Amino acid sequence: MRCADLRDKRVAVWGFGREGRAALAALARHLPGQPVTLFCSASEAEAARAAFPSVDVRDAAPDAHALAAYHVVVKSPGISAYKPELLDAQRRGTRFTSGSALWFGEHVDARTIAVTGTKGKSTTSALIAHLARFLGVRTALAGNIGMPMLELDDASADLWVIELSSFQTGEAMGVDLGVVTSLYEEHLDWHGTRERYVDDKLKLLSASAQVLVNATQPLLLTRALDHPGLHTFGDASGWHVADGWIRRGDEPVIEASRVAAPGLHNALNACAALAALEIMGLDARAAAPALSTFVPLPHRLQPLGVHDGLDWVNDSISTTPLASLAALETMRGKRTALIVGGHDRGLDWVPFVEAMRMAAPEAIVCQGANGPRIADALEAAGVSGVYRATDLPAAVAAARAALAGQGCVLLSPGAPSFDQFHDYTERGKRFAELAGFQASTASIQGLGIA
Repeated sequence: MRCADLRDKRVAVWGFGREGRAALAALARHLPGQPVTLFCSASEAEAARAAFPSVDVRDAAPDAHALAAYHVVVKSPGISAYKPELLDAQRRGTRFTSGSALWFGEHVDARTIAVTGTKGKSTTSALIAHLARFLGVRTALAGNIGMPMLELDDASADLWVIELSSFQTGEAMGVDLGVVTSLYEEHLDWHGTRERYVDDKLKLLSASAQVLVNATQPLLLTRALDHPGLHTFGDASGWHVADGWIRRGDEPVIEASRVAAPGLHNALNACAALAALEIMGLDARAAAPALSTFVPLPHRLQPLGVHDGLDWVNDSISTTPLASLAALETMRGKRTALIVGGHDRGLDWVPFVEAMRMAAPEAIVCQGANGPRIADALEAAGVSGVYRATDLPAAVAAARAALAGQGCVLLSPGAPSFDQFHDYTERGKRFAELAGFQASTASIQGLGIA
């Protein structure tokens, strides 16, 4: 669907986050003078009216009847496509689209790499853009990583690297290369079931002429086997990590330790990026040295520095219990206070609790909406060093007190941020401030076109 397809139709935008604002601005450019309605929260209404004075702002969540009054509703990604009121309006004839779908409709000739995955999609997207720019390719980096594609609606680039969440993969079309970095259980509150999450995530495969998937994940590989343009990374025949080197088949190309983003998982992300460049006809081997100049993304096991005698690590991107466990692995041998908890979407914390029963850090501070549930489970399992906090500021204070000036405070919540924050980025920036650092310390570099 293109913006032109909305001309002379009753159109609404649902959500006033960054995606919603980008959609409103794009509609104003493409459909000047056409009435548009915005559904947003009461707390956002004043800012919305000031920014878009010609828009009819409704400061309440729409029900099915309100949605059914429109031909097309442009919804923000965080609004589940399976909400009952949305499905009801859909049955009555309302069509739902998104800023991402509108961008793809407007840019059918763009050369695109779309990246998704439960973990690794942001770093892989940023790595691809960084390496392509190193080779002199004018490259756009946008999407779920932090810049809606419609913010670059009228810009041009030789290569578009677009990160897509599972909320957005079904909106992609005409993708040259779809990359899937990993596949785990996540976002069950949006998708409803694990099976639907997997199905929605892998809609990117059918939208892409060629696909690149992680060969170390059997389920993912099995689901992609029938694709006629299948490529893999992580296996010995292609780009993979072995004996401390990133290799192309038998050829050692660059030492894994030279990847600026630390850890084996980031070396594997680098393999995905190099493989993607190669598939797109670029010189991956020539780009490999630039892995050492990549600036690691914030909120992903990001060392903030030392303040008040404590090390502070921001892993706000962590939204599953397994991600929290992986983060703790990197702290092995360090005296650590782990902050967990946030929006409760019903994920299973039993494996986390069992792991903590066997080997717990100095302190586990449970905060946010699901904090009490996590704390109850840990205490019932006999785990010591469990603290309770209502919100992130209280959790940081509790972690400081528990460590008494010696050790590392690790924010790896294992849960989304929506109980207290707009997104994980806002949560990570607030954590940086509470730790005593500038919020800008936790900002993503490289967004946009360069």
